[in-house]
Amino acid sequence: MNDALRVDVDHATGIATLVLNRPQQRNPLSTGTMRALTAALRTIADDAAVRVVVITAAGPVFSAGHDLSEMVDRTLDDERAVFEVCTELMDTVQEIPQPVIAAVQGPAVAAGCQLVASCDLVVASSAAVFGTPGVRIGLFCSTPMVAVTRAIGRKRAMQLLLTGDTIDADTAADWGLVNFVVAPDELDDRTNELAARIAASSPLTLAIGKQAFYRQIDLPQDEAYELMSETMATNAVTCDAQEGMSAFLAKRTPTWVGK
Repeated sequence: MNDALRVDVDHATGIATLVLNRPQQRNPLSTGTMRALTAALRTIADDAAVRVVVITAAGPVFSAGHDLSEMVDRTLDDERAVFEVCTELMDTVQEIPQPVIAAVQGPAVAAGCQLVASCDLVVASSAAVFGTPGVRIGLFCSTPMVAVTRAIGRKRAMQLLLTGDTIDADTAADWGLVNFVVAPDELDDRTNELAARIAASSPLTLAIGKQAFYRQIDLPQDEAYELMSETMATNAVTCDAQEGMSAFLAKRTPTWVGK
């Protein structure tokens, strides 16, 4: 495992934590770090005991984005390779069955903001800021734009992209990039509480729901209803759904089997 990434898998709680771990360099998303993140997420995807993933970072900065030292005096194919690795990471965040929560303690900009926007849920410290400042160094944040626009919409995304300005955590929450804003000393506890609430549900149901969300979100409404009606019907006949509905009717706690 790349030493720029710490991985902690707690099977007792069902929570895996991935920690960006180059604080002195502001946790850049180098190709090595992005590959390590992708590999860790894929390993976790196959671990039935893990129900939730948290991505966080050491030090005062969540991530300053790509490692620019990898992008100077390189060929076009070299540059393409960086963004292929990046795209693979962002896709993997949304493809794995477990919900992924970003716990953001500080600035998340450029590809760091893209990673946050790609996560399913975001808990942010009130000290966090978010932005896509690439325009200021002559490198428009085109790949971050994909995830950020889908999270906050066209006009607000264009504001960030064209100005390079950052927004604070409260504004990010108002715009839909962040779910919860908490005091800095509450970030870990609030994130763990959220992860534990999610982990209490059936892992099969969580996987069905997460994957269904991304399949339907950009479809026309009639196609989305057709696809989701079939998804919900097949979900309803699973062991966990039958157990959950029976437990609700009997006023007892369900026992999940993941089938």
